[in-house]
Amino acid sequence: RLRTEDASFDGFVIGGDSMFALGDEILGKPYTAEAATARWHGMRGRTGVLHSGHSVFRLAPGEEPREAFAVAEASVTFAADVDDDEIAAYVASGEPLLVAGAFTVDSLGGAFIERVDGDPSTVVGMSLSTVRGLVRELGGSWTELWNRS
Repeated sequence: RLRTEDASFDGFVIGGDSMFALGDEILGKPYTAEAATARWHGMRGRTGVLHSGHSVFRLAPGEEPREAFAVAEASVTFAADVDDDEIAAYVASGEPLLVAGAFTVDSLGGAFIERVDGDPSTVVGMSLSTVRGLVRELGGSWTELWNRS
């Protein structure tokens, strides 16, 4: 669609999404307070894996689009002593409702996470080192993405 709307576009289009695996269960966004509360009760003291998928397209005038993609992972361990009042307050904040696994590491939920093994930016939502590698795979450089103007 971008090529149709702006034939002169020369750059990268980056997209991604995440899902959280806890045991054999895949946990996307909970959307409701009830689902988020149930997830937090089940996550206390456990470790799960956040999978973050990345897709980078290289668009250039007169060339066919090229794509590179990868999945990054990070293990997340939750504090065992998160009590019901803390869970209720966290869910009431609204933060966990629209994020994979019902948690964030870079905001209010971060205090309930004891450990992250793997690329920490994966848990924030997009692995910067993975995106850098994909951009390089398509012939670009990370510093091209910096907007300093």
